[in-house]
Amino acid sequence: MTTTAERYEDEAARREAEALDAYSRVVVEVADRVSPSVANLRVMRRGRGGQVPAGAGSAVALTPDGFLLTSAHVVAGPGRTGGAEGSRTGRATFVDGRELRWRVVGVDRLTDLAVLRADGDGLTAATLGEAEKLRVGQLVVAIGNPNGFAGSVTAGVVSALGRSLPARAGRTVRHIDNVIQTDAALNPGNSGGALVDSSARVIGINTAVAGVGLGLAVPINEATRQIIGTLMRDGRVRRAWIGIAAGPRPLPPHARVRVGRSAGVEVVDVSQGSPAQRAGLRAEDLIVELGAEPVERVDDVQRLMTHEAIGHPMPIRVLRGDRWLDLELSPVELIE
Repeated sequence: MTTTAERYEDEAARREAEALDAYSRVVVEVADRVSPSVANLRVMRRGRGGQVPAGAGSAVALTPDGFLLTSAHVVAGPGRTGGAEGSRTGRATFVDGRELRWRVVGVDRLTDLAVLRADGDGLTAATLGEAEKLRVGQLVVAIGNPNGFAGSVTAGVVSALGRSLPARAGRTVRHIDNVIQTDAALNPGNSGGALVDSSARVIGINTAVAGVGLGLAVPINEATRQIIGTLMRDGRVRRAWIGIAAGPRPLPPHARVRVGRSAGVEVVDVSQGSPAQRAGLRAEDLIVELGAEPVERVDDVQRLMTHEAIGHPMPIRVLRGDRWLDLELSPVELIE
């Protein structure tokens, strides 16, 4: 005779099995739909004896006619221009067995994104999603080629949102905003591969392994879509530069009352001959507004440094000691 406790345990086991089966179905469906869009990249560079291996990674098909999206650090060579100069070539292998040559169309090291063009058509283009809609705890699937094992699939959850990741181009360092943190296992070779939601939409490009169970992905959002489009069209991303090194700093009480915010950005250093120096900025100035926009973090300044700002005067409000100063500067184009 079955007791009440035994029936409860049987029902709990049945529900657990159903939940696991549902989880498996989602992962299997996502893998089936997206794996054909993910390529295994072999990267080559010129050596004295001809083409020599220079690394490996993954890429995601953007269009049927051969545009691929990957991580800049996978394919970028020693060139400092941010474009295709100094970059590598190689071959992309898909799960259907096709192997296509590719070339670099454009590289943006400051977002760790690159666009390639494969010599072929009829590719299965991935569907891009919107990372801004993600929630912590949401199921995600990572598809790539870790350690050369093509078409590998791992699953996990979004473990954190809003992370930042430093990226470097020459002497310029910039933080990639809103990086996705996941516990889906990532390994060398996953870089450039797809991070996918349960609807089989690519919501991130895997970029780094920050520790055991700690993977990071560049988000697919409005800003990165614009960068991808610019790389496809122009081969590079133009940015403005004002010539400061800066960091966050709390505002003094009287300034908080005046601007209605608790923090600003402190100027740590001003580059010689820069727009900031010509405008009269000094170290220890506290920036609270730039281009009539409030400034609380360094990211706020970075977001305003688009190509539209190049050569256009921008008002800047700073607190110097107890004095408020309204200045004007004209950003120039950033040369990496």
